[in-house]
Amino acid sequence: LDTEPIPFVDKIEVTLAAPGRVKLRVYEKSLVGYVAYMGANLYFDKDGVVVESSSEATEGIPCISGLNFDSLALYRKLNVEDDSVFERILDITQLMKKYELAPDRIEFGMNLELTLYFGKVRVALGNSGSLDEKIGRLHELYPDLEGRSGVFRMENYTEDSKFISFEQDAEEE
Repeated sequence: LDTEPIPFVDKIEVTLAAPGRVKLRVYEKSLVGYVAYMGANLYFDKDGVVVESSSEATEGIPCISGLNFDSLALYRKLNVEDDSVFERILDITQLMKKYELAPDRIEFGMNLELTLYFGKVRVALGNSGSLDEKIGRLHELYPDLEGRSGVFRMENYTEDSKFISFEQDAEEE
C-alpha cells in the first residue's frame, strides 16, 4: 500500500475484523517541542517535521530555542545544520517526562550544549553524555531550587565526580 504521508499520523494498522469489516488503528505522532517563529508556535515531532502551527502554547510541550534553521514550512522537516539535534531533543524530552520535570524552555547553545530553564533557574547540562544521570540527580535536587535565581552547573557531573555548583544571580537593585 503506497500512500502519501499524513502530517499527524505516525502509522496506521489495518486488520480484517470479520468478512466485510476492517479495523483501523491510527497512531498519532507525538509532539516533542516547538519553536517560536514570527508570532507562531511551530510544533514538531521526533524527526523534526513541523506538524502544527498555533498561536497558543500547549502545556507539557517545551519551547526549544537556539536551533538554527534556514527554512521552515508546515509538514516539512526543520532544515537544521545537524539532524542529530532531533535525537537529542527526543532524549531530553523523554527524560523530562520520566523524571516528571517540566522546563519552561530547552535551549541549545554552541556544540549542542543544553540549558534547561525553570523560572529564574537555569540548569547547564553541557553537551557531554550522562544525561540520564544528570536529569535523575536534578529531579532529586529540584525542590531545593524553588524560589532561587541562578545557574545550576551540571556540565561536568558524572556518577563518579558528582560535582555540582549553584551560582546565585546577583541581586537586582
